[in-house]
Amino acid sequence: MTSTARGARARARIEVTAAIKEEARRQLAAEGAARLSLRAVARELGMVSSALYRYFPSRDDLLTALIIDAYDSLGEAAESAHAAVAQEGPRQRWVAVCTAVRRWALAHPHEYALIYGSPVPGYHAPQTTVPAAARVGLLLIGIVRDAHRGPGLADLPLPADLRPEAERLVADLAPDLPPAAGAALVAAWAQLYGLVGFELFGQFHRVVEDREPFFRHAATRLADQVGLP
Repeated sequence: MTSTARGARARARIEVTAAIKEEARRQLAAEGAARLSLRAVARELGMVSSALYRYFPSRDDLLTALIIDAYDSLGEAAESAHAAVAQEGPRQRWVAVCTAVRRWALAHPHEYALIYGSPVPGYHAPQTTVPAAARVGLLLIGIVRDAHRGPGLADLPLPADLRPEAERLVADLAPDLPPAAGAALVAAWAQLYGLVGFELFGQFHRVVEDREPFFRHAATRLADQVGLP
């Protein structure tokens, strides 16, 4: 096979893969992840099921690809927002990343639901999703690490009964951070996605009306929580 023919086949595979994912995302929006069907995707694209299986052998393989794409898209949005304020102080960088997470979620509600909504029955995410899933978390850890090495973090309380778990957390996630900062980071990470999820999934309806300044205030309080100066 000539290099030209191989290149054409590779481009065709990329285009078909993109079309499959796009149709799958449309089905996610209409039906939810639990009802995603390879046969339905093939039917909408005018393909026979056996042809689609050459691209994604199972529904779980397709779900995994969509999940990695969603995490990567979110990570890229957060990293771009951080790069735009890279010369600012830790608090400004922290709030910029948190704000980017919210804006991405509002622009991609179904993909956000796929990665941070209800688990898909019968699906277990493989380790291949971890690098993409970690991008925002690593960005937030980096901001706290820079503050710790530079101006320093505020002293944070750490109950004695939490110390063993906090020490385990920093050993796994950021060995150069104090245990109290590690515990605070994990709590802030969970609260960030809780804030976004409450807004996205309707729990703030008739509770919080002016949501953008509310979110920025909450994100700033999370910066306090992790000890950013």
